[in-house]
Amino acid sequence: MTKIIGLTGGIGSGKTLVANYIKSKGIPVYIADEEAKKIMETQEVTRLVETAFGNSVISDKKIDRAKLAQLVFNNPEKLQKLNAIIHPLVKQNFDIWLKNHQKFPFVIKEAAILFESGSYKYCDSIITITAPLETRLQRVIDRDNTNRESVLSRIKNQWSEEQKIAKSHFVIHNISMEDTKNQVDVILNLLKNQQN
Repeated sequence: MTKIIGLTGGIGSGKTLVANYIKSKGIPVYIADEEAKKIMETQEVTRLVETAFGNSVISDKKIDRAKLAQLVFNNPEKLQKLNAIIHPLVKQNFDIWLKNHQKFPFVIKEAAILFESGSYKYCDSIITITAPLETRLQRVIDRDNTNRESVLSRIKNQWSEEQKIAKSHFVIHNISMEDTKNQVDVILNLLKNQQN
């Protein structure tokens, strides 16, 4: 049975860096956010979102992600409503992907909201990536060309690092690239040895 290893971390912790490094080792990595974006571009989801939130979040027959984000981010009820549309479809998509990767002893499922969405319950092990708050803030400000306040409000919508660490089997402290890669190598070796 292929094991599912969850990979998560707060915004700016370095999930993409770690996911890409693991991919470079020939291990399949499912990026939930990328798949969710593709799913949100389908006509079916566009219709469901328009029905749930009205046509103000639709432009050119597509979901206006910025408008939708503005609408749901500071409104837990609306966020829940959106998640109820997207999460089951992402889970379906992942299950199909998993079937196509059955020959691997384990695969990685990378998701920013692995805990918040409840999908951590389907993982055999969980890796959480952490980094100091100031480092995370600076990374996101530089990457998204945004401001401190908007990054902090996004962080508030996610579980705290302490909550994530408490439910994780492995923790990567992502401060320097070289050190992070070494930590990943150690974890991958442990995972490979568990298979033998």
